[in-house]
Amino acid sequence: MQRKKYAQVGIGGRARMYYEAIAGKYKDTCEMVGFCDVNKVRMDYANSIIAEKFGAAKVKEYTFDKFNEMISEQKPDTVIVTSIDRTHHKYIIAAMEAGCDVITEKPMTIDEVKAQAILDAIKRTGKKLRVTFNYRYAPHNTKVRELIMDDTIGDIFSVHFEWLLNTKHGADYFRRWHRDKRNSGGLLVHKSTHHFDLVNFWLGTHPKTVYAMGDLNFYGRENAEKRGVTKFYSRAMGSEYAKDDPFAIHLEQNPGLKALYLDAEGEDGYFRDQSVFSDGISIEDTMGVMVRYRNNAILTYSLNAYMPWEGYKVAFNGSKGRIQVSIVEAAYVNAGGSAAMEGAVKQKSISVFPMFGEPYEAVIEEGLGGHGGGDTVLLEDLFGTPEPDKFKRAASHVDGAMSILTGVAANKSMATGMPVNVAGLVQI
Repeated sequence: MQRKKYAQVGIGGRARMYYEAIAGKYKDTCEMVGFCDVNKVRMDYANSIIAEKFGAAKVKEYTFDKFNEMISEQKPDTVIVTSIDRTHHKYIIAAMEAGCDVITEKPMTIDEVKAQAILDAIKRTGKKLRVTFNYRYAPHNTKVRELIMDDTIGDIFSVHFEWLLNTKHGADYFRRWHRDKRNSGGLLVHKSTHHFDLVNFWLGTHPKTVYAMGDLNFYGRENAEKRGVTKFYSRAMGSEYAKDDPFAIHLEQNPGLKALYLDAEGEDGYFRDQSVFSDGISIEDTMGVMVRYRNNAILTYSLNAYMPWEGYKVAFNGSKGRIQVSIVEAAYVNAGGSAAMEGAVKQKSISVFPMFGEPYEAVIEEGLGGHGGGDTVLLEDLFGTPEPDKFKRAASHVDGAMSILTGVAANKSMATGMPVNVAGLVQI
Protein backbone atom coordinates (compact mmCIF):
# COMPACT_ATOMS: atom_id res chain seq x y z
CA MET A 1 0.00 0.00 0.00
CA GLN A 2 1.30 3.43 -0.94
CA ARG A 3 1.82 5.67 2.04
CA LYS A 4 0.16 9.09 2.21
CA LYS A 5 2.73 11.88 1.97
CA TYR A 6 2.87 14.83 4.37
CA ALA A 7 5.00 17.97 4.55
CA GLN A 8 5.13 20.24 7.59
CA VAL A 9 5.81 23.96 7.86
CA GLY A 10 6.75 25.47 11.21
CA ILE A 11 8.89 23.04 13.22
CA GLY A 12 8.61 24.60 16.68
CA GLY A 13 7.16 23.27 19.93
CA ARG A 14 3.67 22.32 18.73
CA ALA A 15 4.98 20.58 15.59
CA ARG A 16 6.43 17.60 17.43
CA MET A 17 3.11 15.88 18.12
CA TYR A 18 2.46 15.54 14.39
CA TYR A 19 5.86 14.50 13.06
CA GLU A 20 6.33 11.99 15.89
CA ALA A 21 2.92 10.44 15.15
CA ILE A 22 3.80 10.04 11.47
CA ALA A 23 7.29 8.68 12.18
CA GLY A 24 5.98 6.35 14.87
CA LYS A 25 2.48 4.92 15.21
CA TYR A 26 1.35 5.76 11.67
CA LYS A 27 4.57 5.03 9.76
CA ASP A 28 3.02 2.14 7.81
CA THR A 29 0.41 4.38 6.17
CA CYS A 30 1.96 7.86 6.42
CA GLU A 31 5.27 9.42 5.42
CA MET A 32 6.78 12.82 6.23
CA VAL A 33 8.56 14.04 3.11
CA GLY A 34 9.50 17.64 3.94
CA PHE A 35 10.18 20.07 6.79
CA CYS A 36 9.99 23.82 6.23
CA ASP A 37 10.98 26.47 8.77
CA VAL A 38 12.79 29.78 9.21
CA ASN A 39 15.34 27.96 11.34
CA LYS A 40 17.59 25.10 10.20
CA VAL A 41 18.65 24.22 13.76
CA ARG A 42 15.05 23.44 14.70
CA MET A 43 14.59 21.27 11.61
CA ASP A 44 17.82 19.43 12.42
CA TYR A 45 16.53 18.88 15.95
CA ALA A 46 13.26 17.42 14.65
CA ASN A 47 15.20 15.08 12.39
CA SER A 48 17.38 13.98 15.31
CA ILE A 49 14.26 13.15 17.35
CA ILE A 50 12.64 10.96 14.71
CA ALA A 51 15.97 9.23 13.98
CA GLU A 52 16.80 8.48 17.62
CA LYS A 53 13.29 7.67 18.80
CA PHE A 54 11.87 5.85 15.77
CA GLY A 55 14.84 5.02 13.54
CA ALA A 56 13.21 7.07 10.78
CA ALA A 57 15.08 8.39 7.76
CA LYS A 58 15.99 12.07 7.67
CA VAL A 59 13.29 14.34 6.27
CA LYS A 60 14.47 16.81 3.64
CA GLU A 61 14.66 20.35 4.98
CA TYR A 62 13.62 23.59 3.28
CA THR A 63 13.97 27.17 4.48
CA PHE A 64 10.77 29.23 4.66
CA ASP A 65 11.48 30.92 1.32
CA LYS A 66 11.63 27.48 -0.34
CA PHE A 67 8.10 26.38 0.63
CA ASN A 68 6.86 26.23 -2.96
CA GLU A 69 10.01 24.36 -3.94
CA MET A 70 9.28 21.77 -1.23
CA ILE A 71 5.76 21.25 -2.56
CA SER A 72 7.01 20.95 -6.13
CA GLU A 73 9.78 18.49 -5.32
CA GLN A 74 8.11 16.33 -2.66
CA LYS A 75 4.51 16.43 -3.95
CA PRO A 76 2.84 15.90 -0.56
CA ASP A 77 -0.81 14.93 -0.39
CA THR A 78 -1.31 17.07 2.72
CA VAL A 79 0.57 19.98 4.28
CA ILE A 80 0.56 20.38 8.07
CA VAL A 81 0.76 24.03 9.14
CA THR A 82 2.23 24.61 12.61
CA SER A 83 3.97 27.92 11.96
CA ILE A 84 3.51 31.26 13.72
CA ASP A 85 -0.18 32.24 13.65
CA ARG A 86 0.10 35.26 11.36
CA THR A 87 1.61 33.08 8.62
CA HIS A 88 -1.04 30.33 8.64
CA HIS A 89 -3.05 31.84 5.77
CA LYS A 90 0.04 32.19 3.60
CA TYR A 91 0.95 28.50 3.77
CA ILE A 92 -2.65 27.22 3.75
CA ILE A 93 -3.44 29.11 0.55
CA ALA A 94 -0.14 28.26 -1.18
CA ALA A 95 -0.55 24.57 -0.33
CA MET A 96 -4.11 24.40 -1.64
CA GLU A 97 -3.22 26.26 -4.82
CA ALA A 98 -0.49 23.66 -5.35
CA GLY A 99 -3.07 20.87 -5.09
CA CYS A 100 -2.62 19.82 -1.45
CA ASP A 101 -5.12 19.35 1.34
CA VAL A 102 -4.17 21.06 4.60
CA ILE A 103 -4.19 20.35 8.33
CA THR A 104 -3.61 23.47 10.40
CA GLU A 105 -3.04 24.10 14.07
CA LYS A 106 -5.44 26.47 15.76
CA PRO A 107 -6.15 29.29 15.30
CA MET A 108 -6.94 28.94 11.60
CA THR A 109 -5.69 32.51 11.22
CA ILE A 110 -5.78 35.77 13.21
CA ASP A 111 -8.21 38.18 11.52
CA GLU A 112 -11.19 38.36 9.18
CA VAL A 113 -9.19 39.47 6.13
CA LYS A 114 -6.89 36.45 6.27
CA ALA A 115 -9.87 34.21 7.08
CA GLN A 116 -11.71 35.42 3.97
CA ALA A 117 -8.62 34.76 1.84
CA ILE A 118 -8.52 31.16 3.13
CA LEU A 119 -12.25 30.64 2.54
CA ASP A 120 -11.94 32.03 -0.99
CA ALA A 121 -8.99 29.70 -1.70
CA ILE A 122 -11.02 26.68 -0.58
CA LYS A 123 -13.83 27.63 -2.95
CA ARG A 124 -11.35 28.28 -5.75
CA THR A 125 -9.31 25.08 -5.37
CA GLY A 126 -11.80 22.60 -3.93
CA LYS A 127 -9.18 21.39 -1.44
CA LYS A 128 -9.91 20.39 2.17
CA LEU A 129 -8.79 22.13 5.34
CA ARG A 130 -8.88 20.52 8.80
CA VAL A 131 -8.38 22.57 11.98
CA THR A 132 -6.99 20.59 14.92
CA PHE A 133 -9.29 21.34 17.86
CA ASN A 134 -8.00 18.65 20.21
CA TYR A 135 -10.15 19.87 23.12
CA ARG A 136 -13.24 18.53 21.30
CA TYR A 137 -11.81 15.03 21.65
CA ALA A 138 -11.08 15.16 25.39
CA PRO A 139 -13.51 12.68 27.02
CA HIS A 140 -14.94 15.25 29.44
CA ASN A 141 -15.67 17.75 26.66
CA THR A 142 -17.20 15.03 24.49
CA LYS A 143 -19.37 14.04 27.48
CA VAL A 144 -20.74 17.57 27.72
CA ARG A 145 -21.66 17.40 24.03
CA GLU A 146 -23.38 14.05 24.62
CA LEU A 147 -25.42 15.36 27.57
CA ILE A 148 -26.62 18.36 25.57
CA MET A 149 -27.36 16.26 22.48
CA ASP A 150 -29.42 13.90 24.69
CA ASP A 151 -31.58 16.83 25.83
CA THR A 152 -30.45 16.31 29.44
CA ILE A 153 -31.23 19.91 30.42
CA GLY A 154 -33.39 20.85 27.43
CA ASP A 155 -32.79 24.02 25.42
CA ILE A 156 -29.67 25.90 26.52
CA PHE A 157 -30.43 29.54 27.29
CA SER A 158 -27.15 30.72 28.83
CA VAL A 159 -23.56 29.60 29.40
CA HIS A 160 -21.02 30.97 31.87
CA PHE A 161 -17.48 29.97 30.92
CA GLU A 162 -14.41 30.89 33.00
CA TRP A 163 -10.93 29.85 31.85
CA LEU A 164 -7.88 30.28 34.09
CA LEU A 165 -4.30 30.30 32.81
CA ASN A 166 -1.81 30.03 35.64
CA THR A 167 1.48 31.77 36.33
CA LYS A 168 3.42 29.02 34.52
CA HIS A 169 1.38 28.39 31.38
CA GLY A 170 -0.35 31.78 31.21
CA ALA A 171 2.91 33.64 31.70
CA ASP A 172 4.46 31.69 28.85
CA TYR A 173 2.39 33.57 26.26
CA PHE A 174 4.04 36.79 27.44
CA ARG A 175 7.59 35.46 26.96
CA ARG A 176 7.12 34.37 23.34
CA TRP A 177 6.06 35.73 19.96
CA HIS A 178 2.45 35.56 21.16
CA ARG A 179 3.03 38.75 23.21
CA ASP A 180 2.83 40.75 19.95
CA LYS A 181 -0.80 40.96 18.82
CA ARG A 182 0.31 41.21 15.20
CA ASN A 183 1.65 37.67 15.49
CA SER A 184 -1.12 35.96 17.47
CA GLY A 185 -4.26 38.09 17.40
CA GLY A 186 -4.04 38.16 21.19
CA LEU A 187 -5.25 35.48 23.58
CA LEU A 188 -8.89 35.93 22.52
CA VAL A 189 -7.82 34.50 19.16
CA HIS A 190 -4.77 32.33 19.87
CA LYS A 191 -6.01 30.66 23.08
CA SER A 192 -9.75 31.35 23.22
CA THR A 193 -10.28 29.87 19.75
CA HIS A 194 -10.33 26.54 21.66
CA HIS A 195 -12.95 27.79 24.07
CA PHE A 196 -15.19 29.51 21.55
CA ASP A 197 -15.02 26.41 19.37
CA LEU A 198 -16.11 24.28 22.33
CA VAL A 199 -19.19 26.45 22.83
CA ASN A 200 -20.03 26.23 19.09
CA PHE A 201 -19.48 22.45 19.30
CA TRP A 202 -21.44 21.94 22.51
CA LEU A 203 -24.44 24.05 21.48
CA GLY A 204 -24.40 23.22 17.76
CA THR A 205 -24.59 26.87 16.77
CA HIS A 206 -22.47 29.87 15.74
CA PRO A 207 -21.92 33.36 17.20
CA LYS A 208 -24.10 36.26 16.11
CA THR A 209 -23.15 39.32 18.20
CA VAL A 210 -20.03 39.88 20.33
CA TYR A 211 -19.16 42.51 22.93
CA ALA A 212 -15.89 42.51 24.87
CA MET A 213 -13.62 44.36 27.26
CA GLY A 214 -10.00 43.63 28.10
CA ASP A 215 -6.78 45.07 29.47
CA LEU A 216 -3.14 44.31 30.20
CA ASN A 217 -3.34 44.49 34.00
CA PHE A 218 -0.63 42.18 35.36
CA TYR A 219 2.17 41.57 32.85
CA GLY A 220 4.29 44.29 31.23
CA ARG A 221 6.78 46.74 32.74
CA GLU A 222 4.31 49.48 33.59
CA ASN A 223 2.16 47.14 35.69
CA ALA A 224 5.20 45.74 37.47
CA GLU A 225 6.38 49.26 38.29
CA LYS A 226 2.99 50.02 39.85
CA ARG A 227 3.48 47.03 42.16
CA GLY A 228 6.88 48.33 43.27
CA VAL A 229 9.18 46.19 41.12
CA THR A 230 12.53 47.93 40.56
CA LYS A 231 14.69 45.26 38.90
CA PHE A 232 14.04 44.59 35.21
CA TYR A 233 15.65 42.60 32.42
CA SER A 234 14.83 41.94 28.76
CA ARG A 235 15.52 38.19 28.76
CA ALA A 236 16.40 35.59 31.38
CA MET A 237 19.62 34.30 29.77
CA GLY A 238 22.60 36.00 31.40
CA SER A 239 20.53 38.14 33.79
CA GLU A 240 21.24 38.26 37.51
CA TYR A 241 17.76 39.63 38.16
CA ALA A 242 16.15 36.68 36.39
CA LYS A 243 17.70 34.19 38.82
CA ASP A 244 15.27 35.22 41.57
CA ASP A 245 12.26 35.83 39.33
CA PRO A 246 9.64 33.03 39.57
CA PHE A 247 8.31 34.18 36.19
CA ALA A 248 11.63 33.64 34.42
CA ILE A 249 12.25 30.61 32.22
CA HIS A 250 15.81 29.27 32.02
CA LEU A 251 16.30 27.63 28.64
CA GLU A 252 19.74 26.25 29.47
CA GLN A 253 18.22 24.11 32.24
CA ASN A 254 15.81 22.26 29.96
CA PRO A 255 17.35 20.06 27.21
CA GLY A 256 14.32 20.33 24.93
CA LEU A 257 14.00 24.10 25.16
CA LYS A 258 17.76 24.52 24.84
CA ALA A 259 17.91 22.47 21.64
CA LEU A 260 14.80 23.96 20.11
CA TYR A 261 15.37 27.62 20.97
CA LEU A 262 18.57 28.60 22.78
CA ASP A 263 20.83 26.71 20.38
CA ALA A 264 18.81 28.07 17.44
CA GLU A 265 19.03 31.78 18.24
CA GLY A 266 21.88 32.39 15.83
CA GLU A 267 19.64 31.42 12.91
CA ASP A 268 16.77 33.87 13.39
CA GLY A 269 17.39 35.97 16.51
CA TYR A 270 14.27 34.69 18.28
CA PHE A 271 14.45 34.84 22.09
CA ARG A 272 12.16 32.34 23.80
CA ASP A 273 12.91 33.62 27.32
CA GLN A 274 11.79 37.25 27.23
CA SER A 275 10.74 38.84 30.50
CA VAL A 276 6.98 38.94 31.08
CA PHE A 277 7.56 42.32 32.74
CA SER A 278 9.37 43.97 29.86
CA ASP A 279 8.06 46.48 27.34
CA GLY A 280 6.64 45.51 23.95
CA ILE A 281 3.64 43.46 25.09
CA SER A 282 0.53 44.34 23.07
CA ILE A 283 -1.89 41.60 24.13
CA GLU A 284 -4.35 41.57 27.04
CA ASP A 285 -4.13 39.37 30.12
CA THR A 286 -7.62 40.13 31.51
CA MET A 287 -10.64 39.64 29.21
CA GLY A 288 -14.42 39.47 29.44
CA VAL A 289 -16.70 38.63 26.50
CA MET A 290 -20.45 38.43 25.95
CA VAL A 291 -21.81 36.54 22.94
CA ARG A 292 -25.31 36.13 21.52
CA TYR A 293 -25.61 33.00 19.39
CA ARG A 294 -27.79 32.28 16.38
CA ASN A 295 -29.97 30.01 18.53
CA ASN A 296 -30.43 32.95 20.93
CA ALA A 297 -28.27 31.49 23.72
CA ILE A 298 -26.05 33.92 25.65
CA LEU A 299 -22.42 33.32 26.67
CA THR A 300 -20.55 35.19 29.39
CA TYR A 301 -16.83 34.36 29.11
CA SER A 302 -13.82 35.27 31.23
CA LEU A 303 -10.11 34.65 30.57
CA ASN A 304 -7.34 35.60 32.99
CA ALA A 305 -3.70 34.68 32.42
CA TYR A 306 -2.07 35.10 35.86
CA MET A 307 -4.05 32.73 38.09
CA PRO A 308 -2.74 30.39 40.85
CA TRP A 309 -4.28 27.32 39.17
CA GLU A 310 -5.01 26.18 35.63
CA GLY A 311 -8.30 24.99 34.25
CA TYR A 312 -11.88 26.02 33.63
CA LYS A 313 -15.42 26.09 34.95
CA VAL A 314 -18.49 26.05 32.70
CA ALA A 315 -22.15 26.24 33.67
CA PHE A 316 -25.04 25.57 31.26
CA ASN A 317 -28.52 26.80 32.16
CA GLY A 318 -31.38 25.16 30.26
CA SER A 319 -35.11 24.64 30.19
CA LYS A 320 -34.81 21.37 32.14
CA GLY A 321 -31.95 22.12 34.54
CA ARG A 322 -28.26 22.95 34.82
CA ILE A 323 -24.89 21.32 34.06
CA GLN A 324 -21.74 22.39 35.91
CA VAL A 325 -18.29 21.42 34.64
CA SER A 326 -15.07 21.81 36.65
CA ILE A 327 -11.66 20.89 35.19
CA VAL A 328 -8.23 21.40 36.79
CA GLU A 329 -5.30 21.01 34.38
CA ALA A 330 -1.59 20.48 35.04
CA ALA A 331 0.72 23.45 34.61
CA TYR A 332 2.71 23.27 31.38
CA VAL A 333 5.30 25.19 29.34
CA ASN A 334 5.16 24.58 25.60
CA ALA A 335 7.95 22.21 24.47
CA GLY A 336 9.25 22.15 28.04
CA GLY A 337 8.45 18.53 28.79
CA SER A 338 6.40 15.50 27.84
CA ALA A 339 3.63 16.26 25.35
CA ALA A 340 1.33 14.10 27.46
CA MET A 341 1.48 16.78 30.17
CA GLU A 342 0.09 19.52 27.92
CA GLY A 343 -3.44 20.13 29.14
CA ALA A 344 -3.25 17.00 31.33
CA VAL A 345 -6.26 16.75 33.63
CA LYS A 346 -5.69 16.59 37.40
CA GLN A 347 -9.33 16.87 38.51
CA LYS A 348 -12.58 16.71 36.57
CA SER A 349 -16.27 16.65 37.34
CA ILE A 350 -19.54 17.13 35.47
CA SER A 351 -22.54 17.70 37.73
CA VAL A 352 -26.09 17.53 36.40
CA PHE A 353 -28.92 19.32 38.22
CA PRO A 354 -32.32 18.30 36.79
CA MET A 355 -35.08 20.86 37.24
CA PHE A 356 -37.12 18.61 39.55
CA GLY A 357 -34.82 15.65 40.18
CA GLU A 358 -31.84 14.72 42.32
CA PRO A 359 -28.44 16.05 41.21
CA TYR A 360 -25.90 13.49 39.99
CA GLU A 361 -22.35 13.18 38.68
CA ALA A 362 -21.92 12.23 35.03
CA VAL A 363 -19.57 9.32 34.32
CA ILE A 364 -16.48 10.43 32.36
CA GLU A 365 -14.18 8.03 30.51
CA GLU A 366 -10.48 8.21 31.28
CA GLY A 367 -8.25 9.46 28.47
CA LEU A 368 -4.52 9.02 27.91
CA GLY A 369 -2.20 11.63 26.44
CA GLY A 370 -2.17 15.41 26.14
CA HIS A 371 -5.22 17.63 26.50
CA GLY A 372 -7.06 15.15 28.69
CA GLY A 373 -6.63 12.36 26.13
CA GLY A 374 -7.83 14.51 23.25
CA ASP A 375 -4.50 14.50 21.38
CA THR A 376 -4.47 10.70 21.04
CA VAL A 377 -8.00 10.57 19.58
CA LEU A 378 -7.31 13.55 17.32
CA LEU A 379 -4.21 11.91 15.85
CA GLU A 380 -6.14 8.72 15.11
CA ASP A 381 -8.77 10.86 13.39
CA LEU A 382 -6.10 12.60 11.29
CA PHE A 383 -3.73 9.76 10.43
CA GLY A 384 -5.45 6.50 11.35
CA THR A 385 -8.75 4.80 10.64
CA PRO A 386 -11.29 6.53 12.88
CA GLU A 387 -14.64 5.01 13.63
CA PRO A 388 -17.87 6.83 12.69
CA ASP A 389 -18.28 9.71 15.13
CA LYS A 390 -21.81 10.66 16.16
CA PHE A 391 -20.41 13.74 17.90
CA LYS A 392 -18.83 15.06 14.66
CA ARG A 393 -15.66 16.21 16.37
CA ALA A 394 -13.59 16.60 13.19
CA ALA A 395 -13.37 20.37 12.63
CA SER A 396 -13.69 21.86 9.14
CA HIS A 397 -12.66 25.24 7.77
CA VAL A 398 -16.12 26.54 8.71
CA ASP A 399 -15.54 25.48 12.32
CA GLY A 400 -12.10 27.06 12.21
CA ALA A 401 -13.49 30.32 10.90
CA MET A 402 -16.42 30.50 13.31
CA SER A 403 -14.19 29.88 16.33
CA ILE A 404 -11.73 32.67 15.53
CA LEU A 405 -14.47 35.11 14.50
CA THR A 406 -15.70 35.33 18.09
CA GLY A 407 -12.18 36.40 19.12
CA VAL A 408 -11.73 38.66 16.08
CA ALA A 409 -15.06 40.34 16.85
CA ALA A 410 -14.04 40.64 20.51
CA ASN A 411 -10.81 42.40 19.50
CA LYS A 412 -12.83 44.85 17.40
CA SER A 413 -15.26 45.41 20.25
CA MET A 414 -12.44 46.12 22.70
CA ALA A 415 -11.00 48.67 20.27
CA THR A 416 -14.29 50.46 19.58
CA GLY A 417 -16.36 49.88 22.73
CA MET A 418 -19.22 48.68 20.55
CA PRO A 419 -20.86 45.29 19.89
CA VAL A 420 -19.82 43.57 16.65
CA ASN A 421 -22.00 41.67 14.18
CA VAL A 422 -20.12 38.46 13.30
CA ALA A 423 -22.03 37.91 10.05
CA GLY A 424 -20.52 41.10 8.67
CA LEU A 425 -16.93 39.93 9.05
CA VAL A 426 -16.65 37.21 6.36
CA GLN A 427 -18.67 35.47 3.66
CA ILE A 428 -18.56 31.69 4.09
